Amino acid sequence: MREPGNLRLFKRGPSIEVRLVLLLVLCMGLIITDAHWSVLRPVRQALSVAVYPFQQFVMAPRQALEYVNSWSHAAALAREEQDALRRQQIEMAQLVTHAAQLTTENEQLRRLLTISESITQSSVAVEVFYEPPNAFSHRLIFNKGTDAGIQPGMPVIDEGGVVGQIVRVTPYTSEAALLIDDQVSIPVQVLRNGLRLIAFGSDEVGKLEVRYLTASMDVQPGDTLVTSGIGGLFPAGLSVARVDTVDRDPGTGFAMAIAEPLSHPERYRHFLVLRVDVSKIPQSEELEHALAQP
Repeated sequence: MREPGNLRLFKRGPSIEVRLVLLLVLCMGLIITDAHWSVLRPVRQALSVAVYPFQQFVMAPRQALEYVNSWSHAAALAREEQDALRRQQIEMAQLVTHAAQLTTENEQLRRLLTISESITQSSVAVEVFYEPPNAFSHRLIFNKGTDAGIQPGMPVIDEGGVVGQIVRVTPYTSEAALLIDDQVSIPVQVLRNGLRLIAFGSDEVGKLEVRYLTASMDVQPGDTLVTSGIGGLFPAGLSVARVDTVDRDPGTGFAMAIAEPLSHPERYRHFLVLRVDVSKIPQSEELEHALAQP
């Protein structure tokens, strides 16, 4: 029969305070030993190698998030740079186009200045304000009017020759009918032989007609037509057109010449208006009224 004794329910050992002190002493000893000697270096390296996979596993989500953020930032930066390059390319193209346009206009203004110096009449430089929306209307609207001394009946020229004639003015704008307008007529003469004729606007696009030619009139394809100066509206010697064809009708004995204007109003924006004295020209009011009809 077993002898009665004390029942031990819990295993006794050192207290928690004792354990804490022992661990602190152990840690201090390890720190001092690691700081002054390299005895624990192999142990530390072995522990770091063993812990490295767990470190990588724990750091994997953070690294993945940083990679995604850096990739999205790089993509956004690349798009911004691409958009900036596209804007810069468009701006450079506009600058190049504007510079080319300014160069062309500058060259034309120099030619107009040379022409204005070579003619005796005073002139006014005008710029095309707009063109009438009607595609069948051979008219131009300029940015100067009576305030600049422009009056109906004054001729309009460019470096190629006669462009047309002013038909309507306001204080700040003026309207010109081009040579090819069917309501415009201009006294001309053949430069080769001095034959005086009348040129009219044609139904054929971009052409002039020289009508009422008799069989004896010496007009040939290639002849240059210049203003004759008759009537006083157009000074003599201005280039007008070059004869393309001469259609002769043996039945009637008359002929008609088709000529192409030497001026190019569709290419340029600046022209010269010759300030001739329309008040002293005979029948100038009748001519103005006829040209101003729509």
